[in-house]
Amino acid sequence: MTQDAAPAPPDAAAPTLAVVAKGYPRLSETFVAQELLALESRGFGFEIWSLRHPYDDRTHPLHDRIRARPRYLPEYLYQEPLRLLRAWRAARRLPGYRAARAAWLRDWRRDPTPNRGRRWGQALVLAAELPPGTGGIYVHFLHTPGSVARYAGILRGLPWAVSAHAKDIWTIPDWEKREKLAEAAFAVTCTASGAAELRRLAPTDARVGLVYHGLDLTRFPDPPERGAAEGPLRLLSVGRLVAKKGYDDLLEALARLPAEVDWRFDHIGGGDLKASLAARAESLGLADRIRWLGKKDQTEVVAAMRAADLFVLPSKIAEDGDRDGLPNVLMEAASQRLPILSTAVSAIPEFVRDGREGRLVPPGDPQALAEALTALATDPQGRAEMAETALARLRAEFGMEAGIDALSARLQAMGVAPAGASAQPAAAE
Repeated sequence: MTQDAAPAPPDAAAPTLAVVAKGYPRLSETFVAQELLALESRGFGFEIWSLRHPYDDRTHPLHDRIRARPRYLPEYLYQEPLRLLRAWRAARRLPGYRAARAAWLRDWRRDPTPNRGRRWGQALVLAAELPPGTGGIYVHFLHTPGSVARYAGILRGLPWAVSAHAKDIWTIPDWEKREKLAEAAFAVTCTASGAAELRRLAPTDARVGLVYHGLDLTRFPDPPERGAAEGPLRLLSVGRLVAKKGYDDLLEALARLPAEVDWRFDHIGGGDLKASLAARAESLGLADRIRWLGKKDQTEVVAAMRAADLFVLPSKIAEDGDRDGLPNVLMEAASQRLPILSTAVSAIPEFVRDGREGRLVPPGDPQALAEALTALATDPQGRAEMAETALARLRAEFGMEAGIDALSARLQAMGVAPAGASAQPAAAE
């Protein structure tokens, strides 16, 4: 069935921007919600167009503060055939139809999959249903959402831009990245490693901007004063139970800890690997010290961080190339003065430097992880000093406002202005 947008509140700016997301709202993508709320506070009016319906059983309080309401494209085309037919009839009259169809056919010949066909259908619906005053399209994720935004932009003759993250950079072919970057008004990404990869394929380096999501510290309580820990070492991790998070390595590391290290581990998040990881914990004799807490909203996550002694995120590169960018949960942990143990993979070292803001070990190395856990368990003073350093760096270098300033400037250069402002001409690249 079709789900249209709820009426916008009277004080919401008229939508001049279409924001496309793969799924909205999502518990695991607080960085998207944080950015949208910040753009609204700067006066940008937009509609949110989601390729998928939400699958989480709750949302964050942050989502409730965003005035824009999502509209959902057909998740599977067979579910809304009449809507798709109406969109196709309308799109055929658009001046960009022939060019968009040619672009899609070129892509489909190289990627003849149902997924590629679905993106064309979703683009037809998006282009047909965008309100008349829309001045541009801004999409999160370069892969499938980027395809929908690109085709719709061509159909409507609108500029489009993309915020790329991690999986979408590292798991799609070079030809697709190169062609999308050639057509996008701009691309931003949240890691230096991701920016370098995109600039390798972009027509000019200026096309790609490094924009850290950062953290809106006004959404978080002041960090607790942490005294000497009593009882078992309380370990915490927050992340999806998927291969790139490395929780299989963490279980092997926990099994190797010496008997004198008394610990408990809480995990927050859902994912397809929950059953297999819980079974592995049982076979290793760890189950009675581990709690799989499932999905939680941000208020509950922060409470868990304030109660923990050490945050552990053992990220690695999955077999299909998927990997983390700079996980926001690391900055959230730092905001609560919670010591960090993670891995030297992807963009994590851009925030956490080994021995300074936390400890980093090689990815996919359970023995190194076990040794670092053992050392940190017996060094509360060292943990506290690194946590203080991480908090100071977060406040000084990884706040949200600088990134929103950069994104706002690029959107205005693309021709989309916040309420009460004029769009700025695009700078030459």
